Amino acid sequence: MPSTVVIGGFFGDEGKGKIISYLAIHDKPTIVVRGGAGPNAGHTIKDGEKTYKVRMLPSGFLNKDARVMVGPGVVVNPDVLLNEINDFGVDGRAYLDNNCGIIEQSHRDADSKGQLKEKIGSTGSGTGPANAERAMRTLKLAKEIDNLTQYLIDVPLEINSALDRGENVLIEGTQGTHLSLWHGTYPFVTTKDVTASGICADVGVGPKRVDEVIVVFKSYLTRVGTGPMPGELDPSETSKKGWEEFGTVTGRLRRAAEFDFDLAKRAVMLSSATQISITKLDVRFPNCAGVTSYNDLDDDARSFIKNIETKLGVTVTLIGTGPHVDDVIDLRT
Repeated sequence: MPSTVVIGGFFGDEGKGKIISYLAIHDKPTIVVRGGAGPNAGHTIKDGEKTYKVRMLPSGFLNKDARVMVGPGVVVNPDVLLNEINDFGVDGRAYLDNNCGIIEQSHRDADSKGQLKEKIGSTGSGTGPANAERAMRTLKLAKEIDNLTQYLIDVPLEINSALDRGENVLIEGTQGTHLSLWHGTYPFVTTKDVTASGICADVGVGPKRVDEVIVVFKSYLTRVGTGPMPGELDPSETSKKGWEEFGTVTGRLRRAAEFDFDLAKRAVMLSSATQISITKLDVRFPNCAGVTSYNDLDDDARSFIKNIETKLGVTVTLIGTGPHVDDVIDLRT
């Protein structure tokens, strides 16, 4: 399985960071590369006693033998990137493409007021205005920033060369299918396409080079900020179910609803999913906390998984049963 793409199936917050970290450790890719819009997306990873909140680097940095890269389709906040390189101890194996766009203070200012903040519920990271300026061909690129020079590399060339050598490459998506600029709940969306095809374009991988597409769903639905969400629960009911969560980037309370099969089917269709991952099964079925064998799941949990497979027509191969990286049932052969 030389190349695997991992994307979110709902509105983000699906637990992609955990699954990508698990795959990075257990599948031993030589490269983990991130696509997506920019630092408006965040992944939370728990490894032992440490909790990492990642906004720029790929979540697979926990594999200390892997090179971690940011694809040319991503806009980058240099301060966030450099802080993560230092804090996560990846100097010497972290790279970004020459053509990554650069987020400046003017973009963050524009993203923190007016319609973007008040109506759309933007994160204020500057990602949207930077991508808009990129479309106008006036955005600065990483190759123009002196303090990024040592990290610059031709990411598409590195990835495709690794694939030519038969090495394993892990491609990390951000946010979720229904936040896609093309396929989401417009205008309450991000500034890029975040389906599998969009993420592959961001990093420079063609369709024929993709072997597996894993779409990640949480066992219930959540969404940060404004925009439609079918079957949204009252906050008191969300709290009663134990589904109360807060966004990694904004800290805002996530809205919640039951698992939505219509949204899930469309996500599977749009990204040609070959595998499904279900996370936070333990939140929905507390008896499953920390379980690493499918046979140890209770009947209700197994029935839930089987129902997803039947309705979506794709096999569930990875099941998250707790907050830590290794709290996973791996059903891949």
